[in-house]
Amino acid sequence: MNRLSMMYETLFEAIGPQHWWPADTAFEVAVGAIMTQNTSWINVERAIRNLKAAGGMGPRELHEMPIHKLASLIRPAGYFNVKARRLKSFIAFLMSSYRGSMERMKHEDTGLLRDKLLSVHGIGPETADSILLYALEKPIFVIDAYTKRILSRHHIMDQRKAYGDFQALFHAALEKDTQLFNEYHALFVAAGKTYCKRKPRCEACPLKMFLPSTEKR
Repeated sequence: MNRLSMMYETLFEAIGPQHWWPADTAFEVAVGAIMTQNTSWINVERAIRNLKAAGGMGPRELHEMPIHKLASLIRPAGYFNVKARRLKSFIAFLMSSYRGSMERMKHEDTGLLRDKLLSVHGIGPETADSILLYALEKPIFVIDAYTKRILSRHHIMDQRKAYGDFQALFHAALEKDTQLFNEYHALFVAAGKTYCKRKPRCEACPLKMFLPSTEKR
């Protein structure tokens, strides 16, 4: 078993399943992935509750909603004017390319779909891959700041490396399995929030055994 696989097993045993991504529909996952940029998930949840209360949690409803109303409803997520434009761009893409159906989008080839998502205003690699993995159940590993920080501190890969370098590392080391990638990424987020903060809590971290001896504290 390689090091990344052992780290996964250790985290899963210590922390347990994360049941991520918390959402009612694939479209809600995509909306949440766009809104969670530069904010905490609790703020995204507030924004999603506002959208649901306003009856606007479907592709067509949000497509037809005036952008100023959308921005007002998602205010809790922060950068609400920017995120409203990004949501509108994604929904326009969904409507024009897949007639508003996430199920139709799901049947697209993964590589081609990823390229298309990356061409949508405001969608970068992490957001695109979150939509692919969590909304569309495509086996693609999501890389975020927590993942980079944990791997860098364990001397597996320098966090200054490109997104694609980190992703290639996971794709080479692990079986391409949607559930595995889903759970592993969620566990990294949990470990990052609890232990691998800017000021790390290595002593209590389940991954302490994998640290180089010079990094243990």
